[in-house]
Amino acid sequence: MSSNRGAMYFEIQAGDPARAMGFYSEVFGWQFSAIKGLPVEYWRIAANGSEGGLLRSPAPKPTAPCGTNAFVCSFEVESYDLTEQKILRLGGTVALPKFAVPSRCWQGYYIDTEGNTFGVFEVDENAGK
Repeated sequence: MSSNRGAMYFEIQAGDPARAMGFYSEVFGWQFSAIKGLPVEYWRIAANGSEGGLLRSPAPKPTAPCGTNAFVCSFEVESYDLTEQKILRLGGTVALPKFAVPSRCWQGYYIDTEGNTFGVFEVDENAGK
């Protein structure tokens, strides 16, 4: 039996899966494909080299304001500022504004149309200098 300990698979829960798929398709260019035969509505995500899934939320989301109650994923982007413009245009909101991780990247956090927190980062060795 082989082990792939470096592999990662993420899942996003959504009250409105079609809206969430539209949001992430536009922001990151992800592709979604329905998986049939599961006890929940589920879509596999092809996310530019990573894999994930999207499912209809099985429970109500926490009321705002609240801290994150799940594992948060951050996604590398080519242009932080252009990505932020897309996120905001498509109904996402800022959770933590852009900041420098010195000598590594620009990072920030957002809330998607379904109330999920996610991060984006742009690699920049000159960040914070």
